[in-house]
Amino acid sequence: MAVCGAAQIKKRNFRQREIGVFGGASYYIGDLNPRKHFFPSHPGLGVFFRYTTNYRFAFRFGVNYGTVSASDANSKEPDQLERNLNFHSPIYDGHAVAEFNFVDYRIGNDKHYFSMFIFAGLGMCYMNPHSNVNGVDVPLVNLRTEGQSKSYSKYQVTIPFGVGFKWNVLPRIGLGVEWGPRKMFTDYLDDVSGAYSSNGFGIPGTMRGNPRSKDWYFFYGFTLSFKLPQAAEKCPGVGI
Repeated sequence: MAVCGAAQIKKRNFRQREIGVFGGASYYIGDLNPRKHFFPSHPGLGVFFRYTTNYRFAFRFGVNYGTVSASDANSKEPDQLERNLNFHSPIYDGHAVAEFNFVDYRIGNDKHYFSMFIFAGLGMCYMNPHSNVNGVDVPLVNLRTEGQSKSYSKYQVTIPFGVGFKWNVLPRIGLGVEWGPRKMFTDYLDDVSGAYSSNGFGIPGTMRGNPRSKDWYFFYGFTLSFKLPQAAEKCPGVGI
């Protein structure tokens, strides 16, 4: 009983490990889609590992895959319709984030079964923008459409953050829903940033994008996590 009593006192400092899957969608905000969130969205999926240090904090490491795209043809803005550019790119997203639960939460605990949470961390992504030109799929990275001295990298550092809810559905299974922006430090996810160069793609010197703003991509959807067995359960009756 003394062991169980000590465990109850320290219940907030438990360790819990989870593996999980993400299923949802991805989309982008940038020069070709400056304002329309969630449009167009494409299927996204991922896997993750979560290490919980107490009822309020956890660390998550994951990999997501999705696709982003946009087309000036879908805009109602005259300047975008005249520009008439489009792009699509795969997104391989790796991230390490810290989570904070607004209320105590733990899988398998009937008392602390639901929480809103926020998260933030550091990530990296792989992108490879292409464009559909007269029915032909054209890789854009090496074209240097704005006269760059060298091609931009397909690998980019990101800052992932977001908000969500999570709750228990079974003693060892938790369900979540979340929305996670990724701030990028490049404006070339869509291959559009500054002015046209003298390469035949447009009138040299005229602007084709806004170099003052960087591109963003987003993942949103559901997570399903599975609590891994503990090394020992000294007090199975107290729900810690």
